[in-house]
Amino acid sequence: MKLLYSRISMLFLLLFSLKGVSQETLPIYQDYLSDNVYLVHPSAAGIGNSSKLRFTARQQWAGIPNAPALQTLSFHSKFSEYSNAGFGFVLFNDKNGFHSQKGVQGSYAYHLQMSDGRVFNQLSFGLAFTFVQNQSDQRSFTGDAAVASIVESTSYYNADFSMAYHLGGFSSYFTVKNLLLTAKNNLNVQEPLDLRNYIFSAGYYFGQDLPIQFEPSLMLQFREGTGQRIADFNIKAYKNFSKSQLWAALSYRRGFDANAIENAQFISPIIGLNYQNLLFSYTYTNQMNETVLTTTGFHQVTVGINLWTREPRAAACPNINAAFGGF
Repeated sequence: MKLLYSRISMLFLLLFSLKGVSQETLPIYQDYLSDNVYLVHPSAAGIGNSSKLRFTARQQWAGIPNAPALQTLSFHSKFSEYSNAGFGFVLFNDKNGFHSQKGVQGSYAYHLQMSDGRVFNQLSFGLAFTFVQNQSDQRSFTGDAAVASIVESTSYYNADFSMAYHLGGFSSYFTVKNLLLTAKNNLNVQEPLDLRNYIFSAGYYFGQDLPIQFEPSLMLQFREGTGQRIADFNIKAYKNFSKSQLWAALSYRRGFDANAIENAQFISPIIGLNYQNLLFSYTYTNQMNETVLTTTGFHQVTVGINLWTREPRAAACPNINAAFGGF
């Protein structure tokens, strides 16, 4: 009985917590470690040695009805082989119980080459605009005459600004997401919400002459409206073969707040395989707190294809290029 009470209490706390978090344009998980940093930082558009198409599917709280689920489809590329400008788009579908949001994001990036080409030295700027449609499915609500059995729908837009700097195996990104103060639903039409999120990422890729290459990295988030602080600590390793690359990563995420829900801790092992221009990865996330809603964890799959591969450059966090041509 005590365990049942704890899980019910945790469910209500998580739902209230996720109500605010889910209003972000696009949730931030560990996708960026699967060679998908563009999902977080628009300045990564066109930054690699190929055009990249990625699809991700994430399922949370396996075994729980109406659990959160997210799907994304992203693509980014340079305008041409010798262009310094890049572009990209993201389509996403984020569902959480009776609430869902579908969105499209378009971005533009410009890359300044700061060397003669012998060392990868580049400063990048990116700008993204996002349109989101929110839906609340109330058709299954019964017993309250004040609640209409309809699907309520509202929409909004927002913008992100991003910068990146790469030098050899070192990489860094800084992005301000949700620049605009914008109303989200019919309950706060007159009151704009501050969803601004500051994100800093940095990492270093090394060991090109070793049998296995390594890439430690971190990502820091600060949500202005709530004061929430989140940190990811990551380590990634790569092993190259003739036409493929096997890699694995371990990510530890925790919050730094007094609120027990926002202060949650997560551990995410990731394994991936690059074969020629194809990519596949699987991510399992487990919550480490004493009281959790479910012990089945969160599951995510990423598949991708690299198109129109250009000359390889030095790899940089999170592996924006391969250690050899073809990825």
